[in-house]
Amino acid sequence: MPRRRDLLRGAAACAAAAAAAAVSGCAGERALHAAGGGPVSSPSAPLQPLPRGGISPATLTVSAPTASRIGPAFAGLSYEKLALALPCFSADNHDLIGLFRGLGPSLLRVGGDTVDRTQWRRHGTGRVLSQVAPPDVDALAAFLRACDWQVLYGVNLAHGTPELAADEVAYAAQSLGERLFGIEIGNEPDLYGGGSFPNWTYRAFLERWQDFRRAILARTPGVVLTGPACAAHLSDWTVPFAADTAGEIALLTQHYYRGGGRSPSATIAKLLSPDPELAAELDTLRAGAHVSGVPLRLAETNSFFSGGAPGVSDRYASALWVLDHLYRIAQGGAIGANLHGGGGGYTPIADSNGTVIEARPEYYGMRLFTLAGEGTLRESTLAAGDLDVSAYALERADESLSLVVVNKDATQHLSLSIDCGGEVETATLLELTGPAADAAGGVRIQGGAIGNDGLLTPHDAYALPHAGSLVHGYVGALSAALIRIS
Repeated sequence: MPRRRDLLRGAAACAAAAAAAAVSGCAGERALHAAGGGPVSSPSAPLQPLPRGGISPATLTVSAPTASRIGPAFAGLSYEKLALALPCFSADNHDLIGLFRGLGPSLLRVGGDTVDRTQWRRHGTGRVLSQVAPPDVDALAAFLRACDWQVLYGVNLAHGTPELAADEVAYAAQSLGERLFGIEIGNEPDLYGGGSFPNWTYRAFLERWQDFRRAILARTPGVVLTGPACAAHLSDWTVPFAADTAGEIALLTQHYYRGGGRSPSATIAKLLSPDPELAAELDTLRAGAHVSGVPLRLAETNSFFSGGAPGVSDRYASALWVLDHLYRIAQGGAIGANLHGGGGGYTPIADSNGTVIEARPEYYGMRLFTLAGEGTLRESTLAAGDLDVSAYALERADESLSLVVVNKDATQHLSLSIDCGGEVETATLLELTGPAADAAGGVRIQGGAIGNDGLLTPHDAYALPHAGSLVHGYVGALSAALIRIS
């Protein structure tokens, strides 16, 4: 167990030693000696090899805890309601169950555009497109029990009726039981306008939503409601909704994408670049959630909407992007995010009518995020010159640290000196790697591929040299590292 006294002890020595050390295979050890004491490493784990190519020095200093946390079910998935009509969510889909279980117990959101094109049929036979019937809900319940997940379940607001929604929720609550996290009424209602909604406004939406809420609660008192699941319009839809439904919802939800998948600007370079709009939106949403007194979740998110950008959203770059995305959502005060998918395109898990094809690169990034674990985010300062890198520090319940460093530079490896802010007993590193930013395959976590059944068998983690509060390791070009410190 590390001792968490004198959080900034050794920071100046670490920076000075790293700057003075030549960039070579011995640079980390010389930095540790300069800070006082020789390096220590575990004899039972392999040492990290020296990367080939250009190496740049970098320092990471971990300091005080923040107010942000990563709790249970933070990294979830989102699927279209259409998936209930496919042989997707059932106790027999062992591959999909394995891949879900690989992300730990979490939250599945069932909704998307097709929720407002799917009608409830109390006496339906199931597995009929544009319909949902009791057998479909029962199959979903069996799937959730098998993978130990819950569901945020969407019902049709645009083209349904309050009575149908109430009947569907009553059955879903009975069938799903404790696996039902809550109910989402409609999908992206801020985009309904025109057609069936020629005079659509926020006030018209709120009135319709309240009609559905009253009917649902009359049949199933106490069921958890969430919303509004808007695509945009934070200030004139989501924030007013939070205030107008205070005491009526348990979770404020919003959708977020970096941009359109068919836009010429939807490139790997844009995907991997900083995203100031996300931070600004989270600030606005967090204020709205505070007014309502409920937590915030991005219940649908991914890289680029309309199924993603071909050759971008489905490539290795998405594995690095999703790590930054999830940690920045946590820093913004949300309690989690659901990566939208199913089928092809930007999906973390590619499937054909429910049959798993492969774990996509984005899933690898989610898996590394999950391996880092839950806990309180710590403040961290990363100095790496003008290289495109980011770092996140997490203090777990046992006071161990998980550090995630994402190096998006295509050519430069990092020779990383870390001041952990407390005495270090053990330090290990796992790598997320891929052949190139635009690679469709070949992604690995510590040399191991993830099977269609979710099984990951990585090589042994690297043991990192350490002395006092200092640790040294390498983070390869176009890679991410999970460094565990106790």
